[in-house]
Amino acid sequence: MRKGWMAAAIVAIGVAAGAGMKAHAAAAADATPLAPGTAAPNFSLPSQEEKPVSLKDYKGKFVVLYFYPKDMTSGCTMEAHNFQRDLPKYDALNAVVLGVSLDTVESHKTFCSKDSLTFKLLADPDHKVIDAYGVPVSTRTTPDGKSMSFAKRDTFLISPDGKVIKTWEVKDIASHSDEILAAITAAKK
Repeated sequence: MRKGWMAAAIVAIGVAAGAGMKAHAAAAADATPLAPGTAAPNFSLPSQEEKPVSLKDYKGKFVVLYFYPKDMTSGCTMEAHNFQRDLPKYDALNAVVLGVSLDTVESHKTFCSKDSLTFKLLADPDHKVIDAYGVPVSTRTTPDGKSMSFAKRDTFLISPDGKVIKTWEVKDIASHSDEILAAITAAKK
């Protein structure tokens, strides 16, 4: 008798947890990114260096806060390489690049080491910053039955005084860094 109740309790907990995950996934999929002119929410997330990074650390600089789906995938690697290539241009414009994904600090360490990335990648496995910025998240089931979540490829340009200047729902990875550099140049005028 006791085993029956225990099994029922385990099933009930599993159903409740699954419903909660589906509710979060549905809410995240319907998220609306912050609009230009909005104050950018401050945050603190660990980087690949295992140190916390906060938006307020970059007050007085332009911040390119880009969200991406997954470390070491083809599109995300191309996007990161383009930002890395253009880092001297960002430095010249008083701007920093920060990448955010649901990946772990360990995954970011591997990605940065493998691809010689020197800008900060921030780990947000609990969706805190992703949710605060209204970045949609999609969830997929892998062939082995595991559920994996991915942030949508969105970018926010934040002004030196902490306001969102422009947002991008990234469609063309190859030209994205150039678009951001042009937007920073225009904002400085």
